[in-house]
This record gives sequence, structure tokens and C-alpha cells, in this order.
Amino acid sequence: MIPFDFEYYKPSSMMEAVDTFRLLNTQGKAPLYFNGGTEIISMARRSHIFTEAVIDIKGIPECNTLNVQNEKLVIGASITLTQLAESEIFPLLGRAARKVADHTVRTKLTIGGNICGKITFREAVLPFLLSDSTVILAGPKGIRHVPIHQVFNKTLKLEQGEFLVQLVTDIDYSQFPFMSIKKTKQETSAYPLISIDSLKKDGQIRFAFSGVCPFPFRSSTIEQILNDKNIPLELRINKALSILPASTNDNLEASAEYREFILKNTLSAIIKVFERS
Repeated sequence: MIPFDFEYYKPSSMMEAVDTFRLLNTQGKAPLYFNGGTEIISMARRSHIFTEAVIDIKGIPECNTLNVQNEKLVIGASITLTQLAESEIFPLLGRAARKVADHTVRTKLTIGGNICGKITFREAVLPFLLSDSTVILAGPKGIRHVPIHQVFNKTLKLEQGEFLVQLVTDIDYSQFPFMSIKKTKQETSAYPLISIDSLKKDGQIRFAFSGVCPFPFRSSTIEQILNDKNIPLELRINKALSILPASTNDNLEASAEYREFILKNTLSAIIKVFERS
């Protein structure tokens, strides 16, 4: 049970949601945007968050889009991971979504909730980092279309009162060869020790990572090193691991040394497959 009462709002348009947030915020109610709600509910039960009002964005049509428009894949923030896993619209994203949590949770967890959540893994963002997607945001300054690499750095950097509406990706990315690998300690639905999504475009392999560091990331420098066939594969991987953007996660699930061992073997397997193709 959530240990506090709150007001519930369900706007039917983007600007109604923004205006509702603005009003509630001026009233000191610390409003939160609500999408799938799984994380807000679990954190509220543990008294990790508090709010006097939630704004449910699932009634906004743009947040429920899942289609192709003008050679672009358009995915609304309220689309669930189950919908993505069952859809063929973006195979890499579908595969990545299928790896997050169990089926029961995926039927409620939305793509926007996963990307904007507090849990550090945020695995569903990896395909969008690989495909240079654009995010559409709604907030007090209006509607913004921003390349994901400009607004996602460890987390999605939202301004106050702003929320994720859609993610837009060139349709070509749905056709490229890809791999999506998650390594866990035990159950496949558990949090990842490491998770790597990769695809091959123009002869170059792209990599995005979760579970390795305290945040998901893609690094062009790491990609350059891993794609340099003038260097032996083992040396490439060791060199890439030496410039990770943060220390390797080290916790009860697995030591940093064990994670790096898994990471090296997984990268080696991925690169060998792609370089044979």
C-alpha cells in the first residue's frame, strides 16, 4: 500500500498535461508524470518518493503511437514493453524489450517509464542510442525534437515540467543486422550483470551497454577501437575496457572483475559473428 494520498489527473493532450503540471507545481504538490507506474508505485511503497499529485499521460494520443510515418518509426512513450516485444516494427528494440523483467511486468512497464526511470539499467534505451534516434519532449517551452545523444547522458535530461512523448527512428535501422545479449546471474528476467545491444551499419559495429557501469551508454571512441581490424581482437577489447566512462559495477550480484570477464567474452563473441558476416 502507498503510505500517502495523492490527486490523480489524466489529461487528453500534451499541453493539458504540461499546464496541469505547472498549476500543481505552483501549489507545491510536487507532481509526477505517471506512465506505466510500476516504478513510482514500488518506490512510493518504500517511501523513496512522495507526491501529492500524479499526471497520467497514457490518455494522450501521441504517447500511444506505434507505427511508421514518412519512413520513420514512431514509438510513443506509453507503449508497453510487451507491445514492443510482440511487434515487428523494430526487431532490435523488440528483442531488447523482451529481456527486461518478466512478462507480467512487461505488460505494464512502458518504454518511456523504462528510459526515464530511476533504476540504473534502463535497457530499452540501448537500441535508440545505436540508431541515433530523436526524442520528442513536451514541456513549458512547447514541443521539442532533440537528437537522443544531446539529451541522454546517463539519464534522460528533462527540464522541469517536461515529459517524453515519442521516440523517432529512421526505418533503415529496423533492417540492419543486430545482436542483443543479456547476461544474468541466474534467471533470465533478473537485472543484467551486463547487457549489450549491437548492430552493423556501413561495415561498422555499434555497441551500447547496460549493467557494465552505473548507467547505460554508447561510446564512439570505444566503437572505433573495437572496429579496428589492424589490432588483434583481444587487444582491441582490453583497450576498449580501459576507457569505460565509469568504474565497472561492483556489488553483491557480481564483482567488477567477474563483470569484466563476462564483458570480454561477450564482446569477443559478438565481434566474431559480425566480422564473419
